[in-house]
Amino acid sequence: MDLSTSVTGAFSAMQNSNSTHAKPVTSSGPHDPNNVKGSMHGNAGSVPRFKTGVELVEETFRKFQDQPAYTCLGHTLSYSQLNDLSLRFASYLRCDLGLVPGDVIAMQLPNILQFPVALYGAIRAGLIVSNANPLYTDREIKHQLNDSGAKVLVVLANVAHEAAQIISETKVEHVIVTQLADLHPFPKKQLINFVVKRIKKLVKPFSFPKQINFSDTVKSTKSFTAPELKDDDLMMLQYTGGTTGVAKGAMLTHKNITSNVWQLVTHLPDAFEAGDETFIACLPLYHIYAFNIHGLSGFSQGVHNVLIPNPRDMDAFIKTLKQHRFSVFPALNTLFNALLRHEEFAKLDFSSLKITCSGGMALTHDTATRWKQTTGSTVLEGYGLTETCPVIASCRPFEYKICTIGGPVAETEIRLVDSDNEEVPDGQPGELTVRGPQVMKGYYNRPDATAGAINAAGFFATGDIAVKDSDGFYKIVDRKKDMIIVSGFNVYPNEVEDIASSHPDVLDAAAVGVPHDSSGEAVKLFVVKTSGSTLTEQELRDFCREKLTAYKVPKFVEFKPDLPKSAVGKVLRRKLREA
Repeated sequence: MDLSTSVTGAFSAMQNSNSTHAKPVTSSGPHDPNNVKGSMHGNAGSVPRFKTGVELVEETFRKFQDQPAYTCLGHTLSYSQLNDLSLRFASYLRCDLGLVPGDVIAMQLPNILQFPVALYGAIRAGLIVSNANPLYTDREIKHQLNDSGAKVLVVLANVAHEAAQIISETKVEHVIVTQLADLHPFPKKQLINFVVKRIKKLVKPFSFPKQINFSDTVKSTKSFTAPELKDDDLMMLQYTGGTTGVAKGAMLTHKNITSNVWQLVTHLPDAFEAGDETFIACLPLYHIYAFNIHGLSGFSQGVHNVLIPNPRDMDAFIKTLKQHRFSVFPALNTLFNALLRHEEFAKLDFSSLKITCSGGMALTHDTATRWKQTTGSTVLEGYGLTETCPVIASCRPFEYKICTIGGPVAETEIRLVDSDNEEVPDGQPGELTVRGPQVMKGYYNRPDATAGAINAAGFFATGDIAVKDSDGFYKIVDRKKDMIIVSGFNVYPNEVEDIASSHPDVLDAAAVGVPHDSSGEAVKLFVVKTSGSTLTEQELRDFCREKLTAYKVPKFVEFKPDLPKSAVGKVLRRKLREA
C-alpha cells in the first residue's frame, strides 16, 4: 500500500479499507485445546484474526477514532490522535532515518504516552521491536543492544544516563530521547518536564552523538511505502533470562503475536467488549504480559488504557483510580497486596470492575480472597511466558478455580511430561510443555538453546512443574529451573552469583529464592568470604546494586564457611533452599 503524500491523506485511505481477516469462532468442550467457549459471550464471534501486526494496527485505527486510547498524567490521546502521531513517527523512521523493514528498534520506556506512539509507529514501519527495562544497568542494556543488533534506541531522559555510558560500544546509529511530558499540551508539558529535571533532579547528565528529540520525530509528513510482511517475519525480539544468566532474545513472529491476541480476546471476551472498556495499565508495558493485554489485545478492541507510570507511588496511583470507572484490572500478586494494604483503596468505586486478571507470579489464596471481599471481583489467574507471547492458559469468569491457571486458550496443546518425556496421568506432577501458534520461532542467534527448548514435535518445555486435576484445571506447583521471581520479574541465580563473585573478597557465592511477603520471592545470597576479609552484608549488597537492576539485588546475604556441593563441585542450591 502506498501512503499518500500527507499523514491526513494516509489516514483517509486507511478509513476506506476493509479487513478481510475475520475468522469464525467455534466451540468445543471444557479445556479442550480448541475450546473457545467464550465465543458465545461478548464480541468474540466477530474477533478478527490478522496475518501481521501491521494489519492489526491499521484496522484498529480504522474502526476506533474519537474514542480515548491512552491516558497518562491527566492527558488523553484519542485513537485518531494516536493514529496521526504514530504514522508521523513511522514516517520519520523510514524517511528521515532511512530504516528499512526488519531493522531492530529498542525501546527503553516506562508507561508514558510515548510508548504506544513509538510502538505502533515502529510496527507500521515494519521494524522489529525490542523492549528494554528502563531500570537496566549499563551492562544489561549494552548486552541487549548488541545481541539484538538494534539500529535505533528510544529512551526516556530519566534513564538515558546508563545507555549513554555504553552507546559507543554498540551498533546503535540513532538515539531518540524523550522527556516525561513531551506529548502533553503547553504549558503542562514545560511545567512537568521542568519539575522532573530541575526541581526533583530525576535526570542524570547524559549525551549521545547526534541526539534526536522525540518531539521532532512526530512532525514528519513524508510518504513511505507500507511494508510487505509475511506472517513468519519477526515482529519482536523480547528478551528473557536464561539458566546461564545471559538474556536471550525470544523471536516472536507476526503470526505468534497476532495469534495470541486472537486467543486471548476469544478466551476472555467479557474483558474485551469492543470500544467499551477502561483498562488500568499499572504493569510495565515493556513486560510481555502487559505489552500484550494493553498494547495489542486491548488496543485491538478499542479499549481505553489508563497508564500508571509509577505504581509504587501508591498515593498517586489511587488518586488516578478515583478519576476513572475502570472495568478491567490486570496486575500481579505483589501489587494486589500493596493496594489492599492502602487505607484509601477500599474506598474506591468498584461498581464498574468486572474482570481482574493475575499473571507474572503465583497468586496466593489469601490475596485472591481479600481482593474478592474488597472489590467484589474474582481474580482470574493465567499463565504464560515470554516465549509464548505470553498467554498459554487462563481461568475465565464462568470457568475457574481459585489459585489455578484454568485451561489452555484456543489452538493450544498442553502436555505434562516426566523426565523421559512421557505424559503423566492426571493428578501427577509433570513439566508443562506447550504447542500452539503463539510459541516462539526460537532464541535469536542461539540454535542450541532453541533445540533444547523446542522438541521435534514443536512442544516448548517451560521448565515449570504443573498438575492437571480431574476437571481439567492446571495448577503450577514448582519450578524445574532455579529461576527466582521477584514481583513478577525473572531473576536467574547465575547472573547474581557472577556479579557477587567479581568482588575481590568473595570466594564463592550461590543465590536462591526465599519467600517474601511483598514481592512473592526475594533473592538470598549465600557467600563464602576470602580469608581475613571484613566484608559486610551491606557492602556486598551495595556492590551488587552498582551492576544489577534493583529487583535482582540480594535482599538477604548470609556468610557461610562453605557451600554444599556435588561430587563434581556443583553448588547444590536445593540444599541451601531446604536449609
